[in-house]
Amino acid sequence: MSELPTLSAVRIAADRLVLRAPRDADRARLIELRTDPEVGAYIGGPSPREAVEQRIDKIGGLANAAAPGVFIIAAKDTDAFLGTVQLTRLPADEPGHLTEAGWELGLGYTLHRDSWGAGFAFEAATAILWAAATELPDEPVLLITQSANERSLRLAARLGFQPVSTFEAYDAEQTMSVAALHSFKA
Repeated sequence: MSELPTLSAVRIAADRLVLRAPRDADRARLIELRTDPEVGAYIGGPSPREAVEQRIDKIGGLANAAAPGVFIIAAKDTDAFLGTVQLTRLPADEPGHLTEAGWELGLGYTLHRDSWGAGFAFEAATAILWAAATELPDEPVLLITQSANERSLRLAARLGFQPVSTFEAYDAEQTMSVAALHSFKA
C-alpha cells in the first residue's frame, strides 16, 4: 500500500551489528538460512534449496533484492551474514491485523543457527525499531510468531511487545503482539 510510509533507511548501525542491503556475497549464507529445518521450524518449514536459488536467480542476484525496510543483519567488524530483519507493511489479505484495513508495520527476523543465543536478534530488532521511531509517525508495530516458538515470544516481551490475540494460520496457532512505535524512541 504505497500511500502508507515505510522505513527509508538503507543502512542502520548498532553496537555489534550493521543492518544493510543484501549483496551477492550473502548468497550461500542466505540459502543456508532459508533451507535450515531448525530455522524454519516455526515459520512454515524450510524452503527447498532449488526454490531459494531460483528466487535469487529470478531477480538477478541478491544485489537486486533491496527493498524498503528489509535488511541483512551483518557483524559490524567482519560484515559476516548473520540473518535478516525486516520492518514492512503486513498485507491486508494475510492473517493477523489489529484492524480490518490491515497494512500495519510488522517486525520479522530470522537468524542463522550459528548466530542464535548471542543477542543479535534483540540488537537488530532494537536498531530497526529505533530507526523507524525516529523516521515514521507513531503507530502500532506487530510481531506475529507461532505460539509454540517460546524463544521468539520471550524476545517479543523483552522488546516491549504485549500479546493481544492468537489466531490460526499456516496450520498452527499464532500469537500477535503489539508495541507502539514511539516507545522505541531513544
